[in-house]
Amino acid sequence: MNLKKSLIIIVLVLLVDQISKIYVKTNFVLGESFDVFNWFKILFIENEGAAWGTKLSDLLPISESSGKLFLTIFRLFAILGIGYWLRDIIKKQSPKTLILAVSLIFAGALGNIIDSVFYGMIFDHSNGQVAILFTEEPYGKLFYGKVVDMLYFPLIDTTWPDWVPSVGGKSFRFFEPVFNIADTAISTGVGILIVFNKKAFPKQIKEESNS
Repeated sequence: MNLKKSLIIIVLVLLVDQISKIYVKTNFVLGESFDVFNWFKILFIENEGAAWGTKLSDLLPISESSGKLFLTIFRLFAILGIGYWLRDIIKKQSPKTLILAVSLIFAGALGNIIDSVFYGMIFDHSNGQVAILFTEEPYGKLFYGKVVDMLYFPLIDTTWPDWVPSVGGKSFRFFEPVFNIADTAISTGVGILIVFNKKAFPKQIKEESNS
């Protein structure tokens, strides 16, 4: 796979990701949902932290503001590293499987970085109202944006039987995380590397088997 094809994948993922986020942000109130199917909903939430909403301030003795800034800066350095890796494997004409996977990971990471870096500057808040794009009263500032999530798949939404110890009578929901197109691209890229590991790293695996 050459650079042109990699860029096409990255641009397509970014377009779908940002269009879906901007649409939800400018048409939904925070917490509002729309049922596509019983097992698939559009649910608008905003993520200020890392995966699954984890905040650095929950793990370290720092303020939420400092944790948010640190996380955004870390993401910027991470995307630079991924970009360098992608450029290197394209230059070395590595397997298509590896380039595809890293292209998806790069696109997904970049999609969420756009939210973190810029959304606080261009949107007003979504609490009890539909946000306005390019507002004069933004909800944050540079590096303090919130990542927009909206894809929700409650494949199983039921209640534990009363006879089950500890959890009897409590609600049970699978799959509960809410995510976005960028997250999907990252997960798909990582999944490709795991499932098709031998195709992605054929020389490395061959060298290890011969040693």
